[in-house]
Amino acid sequence: MASDGKARKQDYAGGETHQIADDDHPVLTTNHGMPISDNQNQLKAGPRGPVLIEDEVFREKMNHFDHERIPERIVHARGSAAHGYFECTESLADITVADLFQKKGQRTEVFTRFSTVAGGAGSVDTPRDVRGFAVKFYTREGNWDLVGNNIPVFFIQDAIKFPDLIHAAKMEADRGYPQAATAHDTFWDFISLMPESTHMVMWAMSDRTLPRTFANMEGFGVHTFRFINKEGKSTFVKFHWKPKAGLASTIWDETVKIAGADPDFQRRNLFESIDRGDFPTWELGVQLFDEAFAESQPYDVLDATKIIPEEVLPVRIVGKMVLDRYPDNFFAETEQAAFVPSHVVPGIGFSNDPLLQGRLFSYTDTQLSRLGSVNFHQLPINRAKGRAEAAGCPFMNQQRDGHMQMSVPKGRANYEPNSLAQAGEEAGAREDPERGYKTFPSEEQGQKLRIRPESFADHYSQARLFFRSMDPAEQAHIASALVFELSKVSLEHIRISVMANLRNVDETLAQRGADGLAMDLPPPSKTAAPVLDMDPSPALRIIRGPLEKHTLEGRTVGILIADGTDAGELSTLKDAVKAAGGTPMTIAPKVGKVPLSDGSAIAADAQLFGQPSVTVDACAVILSEAAAAKLVKEGAAVQWVMDAFGHLKAIGVNDAAKPLLDKAGVEPDEGVTDLAGFVEAAKKRYWDREASVRTLA
Repeated sequence: MASDGKARKQDYAGGETHQIADDDHPVLTTNHGMPISDNQNQLKAGPRGPVLIEDEVFREKMNHFDHERIPERIVHARGSAAHGYFECTESLADITVADLFQKKGQRTEVFTRFSTVAGGAGSVDTPRDVRGFAVKFYTREGNWDLVGNNIPVFFIQDAIKFPDLIHAAKMEADRGYPQAATAHDTFWDFISLMPESTHMVMWAMSDRTLPRTFANMEGFGVHTFRFINKEGKSTFVKFHWKPKAGLASTIWDETVKIAGADPDFQRRNLFESIDRGDFPTWELGVQLFDEAFAESQPYDVLDATKIIPEEVLPVRIVGKMVLDRYPDNFFAETEQAAFVPSHVVPGIGFSNDPLLQGRLFSYTDTQLSRLGSVNFHQLPINRAKGRAEAAGCPFMNQQRDGHMQMSVPKGRANYEPNSLAQAGEEAGAREDPERGYKTFPSEEQGQKLRIRPESFADHYSQARLFFRSMDPAEQAHIASALVFELSKVSLEHIRISVMANLRNVDETLAQRGADGLAMDLPPPSKTAAPVLDMDPSPALRIIRGPLEKHTLEGRTVGILIADGTDAGELSTLKDAVKAAGGTPMTIAPKVGKVPLSDGSAIAADAQLFGQPSVTVDACAVILSEAAAAKLVKEGAAVQWVMDAFGHLKAIGVNDAAKPLLDKAGVEPDEGVTDLAGFVEAAKKRYWDREASVRTLA
């Protein structure tokens, strides 16, 4: 129970109030009754110093959060994964001693898991949500878990606020909904009171949270890490995964319909892509910099709500990851995989980012609850595959027993050091001062304080940078997403508060949002630091950005056919799609034998009623006149074409099928072609069409 005392307002550095507190509110306490003076910041050694383990307020809060549910992950419960390999394409031996980066061409086994954040394990693949992007490298020096997202920033600056963020974003505590959605009061209430979340909100409302497939996502390590070389020199590093298939997203209406047609859409795509040999591939890039560069920037590199624009510091490609094998057993591998950010190898270290520092504690604690034992590292998917594996065990230490012990340690030496070898007995492993992991000896000093540095106080400049870097189509999607989400917020004061914050990002964005909600714009909210106009970063775009790829490689073309379809036209189109690297999928009213014009028959790959056009990347229609006359009266066929057009996809059609396009209201444009020009047209979406098919904010 809360105490009967009164709480005072708690300000951040710079005087910005993030927490409602007044004489009408009781004092926040720990579970054992101690009043809490600051619920916004972990205890650190100086404003930019490391987090201290003595912080009982943080540990109690995070302990409770980590153990709230079993056995499903509290966040990132809905996940899919695959095995593969990482290949070093450029040696970084001068920058880090990490074994996997030493030699060009060296391969390291990996296991990669993609996930949504807010929904439970039984939710759908395609909500508007951040995607987890976690990679386990089975290096020769132990496992390295690079546990990130498909977005390079996060909602909060300090890990002590993570339980609050997730509680606000998850389904509301009294009613148990909405599931896997942020369009509700509690999420936006939290966001409105935490201006540090504004940059992440721009990403969350953008097309980045509606990825077409896992293979069409970027991945990021989010935090600033360290590389350490053999001389002990440290270089700061940020990690980037660049998809070889290109960035691609869905449209909101399309996303909603995919969720209804195939809740497992992205999981299915991952399985089928690997099964047919279209292996999802990413390049690993790094941004490398030193203290001088960090000090020269108008933001703090320890702040997880900030990016380093690629135009300021280019991404250097140093490797590639290929996923080429789906798990043999979903539970044993994907569900039992334990990703822990504190699992690193020699040559990789941490910065004092307070969000990262909190994650180093939280993830191990979570695995102890979810997997039920300190021995979760013995599960096959989590076992290290290091140099000691030849001796029958990939890990060597004197730790014994514990719940679910799966090994049978021999000998009586369960401590170190020991001298039993002198008596001819097994003595166990010893520390190795030369090859063992060495923490970078950074100098830290400062008072024990719950505080954030002044350099963390600017919450709007990079949000403005992101929005103003977007293509106009993406800006319209962000504004429309805000209108949709806030229209689901029932409490007017929350909408007003969000709009007050948005005025600090971009006045036109705030006005578009207000117009879409039929509300007056409130005055801008107070800022704790000047809002800067930073140079736009085109690298942040999906639409007409550097990673938008016009191709059919790895993509699926739906071909609607029916009785009497011209066999020659169908064969020619399928061959052309395959030649361009795509996968043709024939779709028919019935999936059995479809008689063609030459007297032959084929089995369709899918049924019209179960394979709507939202599930493919481009659409072709090859019909006979008789079949077209029937299908113009079939709602599923009309909707199939109507959605393809409304979702800005290419549509190829033979002459006999044109009545179906007319019935669907398809208007001619460069994306609506005859069969001869279709394959080239099918390599992209037609964003200029959008204004004619839907109203956007």
